[in-house]
Amino acid sequence: MNLQGATALVTGSNRGLGRHFAVELLKRGAKVYATARRPELVDVPGAEVLRLDITDPASVEAAAAAAGDVDVLVNNAAFMTGGNLVTGDLTSIRLAMESSYFGTLAMIRAFAPVLARNGGGAVLNVLSGAAWQTVDGNTAYAAAKAAQWSLTNGVRLELAGQGTLVTALVPGMIDTEPMREFAAAHGYELPDGALDDPVNVVTLGLDGLEAGEAEVVHGFAADAKAALSGPPLALDPDAISAA
Repeated sequence: MNLQGATALVTGSNRGLGRHFAVELLKRGAKVYATARRPELVDVPGAEVLRLDITDPASVEAAAAAAGDVDVLVNNAAFMTGGNLVTGDLTSIRLAMESSYFGTLAMIRAFAPVLARNGGGAVLNVLSGAAWQTVDGNTAYAAAKAAQWSLTNGVRLELAGQGTLVTALVPGMIDTEPMREFAAAHGYELPDGALDDPVNVVTLGLDGLEAGEAEVVHGFAADAKAALSGPPLALDPDAISAA
C-alpha cells in the first residue's frame, strides 16, 4: 500500500493518536479526512474535517457518502474508560463495546464498497495490548479490544477477495491524553519509559501498512501476545516498561 497520493480517513482525529495519524499521513503525501464527533476541536492543517460519530449509523453513512474517494481507512476512535465489568457502570461498559467493536464494524461495513470501487485499498485498525492482557480498573476496555482483534481477523478474510489489506496495529501504552487521564484516575505510578511516543507508534503502524503486514505489534503487547500460550495474566501498569 503506497500512501503517497492515497486518500485516508482517520476517526478520532481531534486528539491523541488520531491527530498524530492525520498529521503523519499528510506528511506522507496522502489526502486526509480528519474526523471527530466534535469537528470544531480538530486542528490538523491541510486536512479536510468531517463530523463523525462512529456509534451513530446515520453519521457513519454520511461520512461514507461525503468521502467517496477514500482508499485508506484508519479506525482509531474508541471510548477508553469503560471501567470494570462486574462493578462498573453498564452504560460505560456498553459504550466501550459500541465504539471499539460495533463502531469499527460500522465503519468497515460502510466503507468496504468505497474501498472496493477505489481499487481495494486498506484498513488499519488501532487495537491494544490490553486485548491479550487485561488491566484491573478497565476490564471492559480490554474485553472490547479483544473483540475488536477478533473482528479484525474476521474482516481480513472477508475483504481479501476485493483486494483490501487489513492491518492490526497493537501497541502497548501510549503517551496520549486518554492514557494519562486513565493512569491518574486509577492511581497508577507509571515508571519512566512506560508510555511510548505516539509519533513512534503511528510511524510503525503506517510503515507496517505500507509493507502489507497483517499485524504490527509493539511495546508490552508483544510480550502479552507471546504469553497467550500460558495461563491468563493481568497487566500491572506500575511495573511495565516500553519495549
